[in-house]
Amino acid sequence: MKIIKISFIGIVSFLILFASVFAQKDIPKNILITKYTNAHSKFMPIMGMRVHYRDEGNALDSIPLVLIHGTSSSLHTWEQVVTILNTTSYGNKRVITLDMPAFGLTGPNPENKYSYENFIQVIDSLLIKLNVNHCMIGGNSLGGGIAWHFAVAHPNKVNKLILIDASGYPKKNEKGSLGFKIAQIPVINNVLLYITPKFLIQKSIEGVYYNQNLIKETTVTRYHELLLCEGNRSAALSLFKHPFVQNTELIKTIKTPTLILWGSADGLISVDNASLFNSDIKNSKVVILDKVGHVPNEEAPQAVADAIYDFIK
Repeated sequence: MKIIKISFIGIVSFLILFASVFAQKDIPKNILITKYTNAHSKFMPIMGMRVHYRDEGNALDSIPLVLIHGTSSSLHTWEQVVTILNTTSYGNKRVITLDMPAFGLTGPNPENKYSYENFIQVIDSLLIKLNVNHCMIGGNSLGGGIAWHFAVAHPNKVNKLILIDASGYPKKNEKGSLGFKIAQIPVINNVLLYITPKFLIQKSIEGVYYNQNLIKETTVTRYHELLLCEGNRSAALSLFKHPFVQNTELIKTIKTPTLILWGSADGLISVDNASLFNSDIKNSKVVILDKVGHVPNEEAPQAVADAIYDFIK
């Protein structure tokens, strides 16, 4: 009995020490707004939130390109691609990016509602307020899933669709990332509300990049700090605890011209899914980027911009 008591005290002491070393408080949003906005950043009141978005490039372009980020990411994931597409040689394309609810500087939905339908409503509301009647829409990972669901819900508003390592089909034997795995473990995942060490974010990013040398310290810091933005951890955990229900059959109804862009070394969503999308979407083409991971828009922005420009020009 004494041994058990000593062991219990030892475990509790270890947990207290661990928490004291790695626990982080939420970072006030106003601090992160100062750090992670630029001259193009704006906030639009939508559904009880102040949605952070950027509307860049040719303001006279009536059919802009809308780009949606993936889970635990933000509009910053598109910065390099947008910079390239905004140049004269790429037609100075108008590009709209936004932080989806639960992420970035938009933060939690006050009603704690997260679904494809909810995200579609946010995007549609933003476009209506920007007087955008037609667009081209694309996304990476979860953002790709949101993009094709938007195309299904509003086929008359979408001229072209771009899927970059997009969600849509049941998982197979992908290795995934460390952070995502922990976030899906019941009970243990609640610890992430209080203890979210930066090295965990580092390992998670390493799990989605092919070329580890391209991971910058500033990128890891951004992902980490935006996750710590007040309310974001709780919102993100809610998404992991209640994953979106996907109706794969809906993909077959898409008639919008579609570019399917994939990293050959994607360990989160297998490159085999590119063929599945290509088979189900009749008016589609596939581009595979060799030796690129799950986020080509960060790891190979030039190749992604080239593929997008060739598709939309």
